[in-house]
Amino acid sequence: MITLILGFLIKVALISSSGALAPGPLTAATAAVGVRNGWKGGFLISVGHTIVEFPLVLLIGFGIATFLTSKEFVQALSFIGGLFLIFYSYLTARDAIKVKSIAKSNLSRSPMLIGISLSALNPFFIAWWVGIGSPLVMEAVSYWGFIGIGILYVAHVWLDFAWLTTLARITSLSGFSLKLYKTLLLILALLVALFGIDFLYYSIREIHLLPF
Repeated sequence: MITLILGFLIKVALISSSGALAPGPLTAATAAVGVRNGWKGGFLISVGHTIVEFPLVLLIGFGIATFLTSKEFVQALSFIGGLFLIFYSYLTARDAIKVKSIAKSNLSRSPMLIGISLSALNPFFIAWWVGIGSPLVMEAVSYWGFIGIGILYVAHVWLDFAWLTTLARITSLSGFSLKLYKTLLLILALLVALFGIDFLYYSIREIHLLPF
C-alpha cells in the first residue's frame, strides 16, 4: 500500500510540473505581484488559484466537466480571459509609469483575486485538467474512492504554492531601484498583454500566436 501511494504521488508530481511550471499569464502576473508584495503575493495568488482549481478537480471526479472543453466554451472563455489579461496589463503598465516610489506603488491590491481571475478565465488551464489531469483523478478514485481526490490534489497543489511563492520572492522588492522596478513592471505588462492577445486570437481563429 505504501509503495502504491508513494509511486502515485511521484507520478502526480512529475506530471503536474508540466502545468505548474509552464510559462503562462499566471506566471507573468505572479512575477509582477512579487515585485511589490514579495513571497506573500505569490502565496495569495496560489490560494486564489486553489479556490478555482480544487472545485474543478471535484467536478472531474464526479465526471461532469467534459463540457468545459467544448469549442464554444473555450472560445468564449478565451475571449473574456484575453480582455481581462489586456486590462491587467494596462493596470501594471500604468502603475510602472505613474509610481514615484516603490513603497507607494498601488499594484496588486488583491493578489488572491488575481489568482482566482487568471485561473477561472484561462480555458487552457481548464483543458489541462480535463485532458491531462482527469486520468490521474480517475486513477486516484479507483484506488481509494473519493478520498483519493484529496490525496491527488495534495500531491499536485504543493507545486503551485512552491513555484508561485518562490517566483514572487525572486522578484520581490529587495535590491530594486525605482528605475529597475519600473522597467521590470513594463516588461511583465508586455508579457501579460501578449498572452491576452494570444487568447483573443485563439477565440477567433482557434490557433495560438505564441509557441507555448
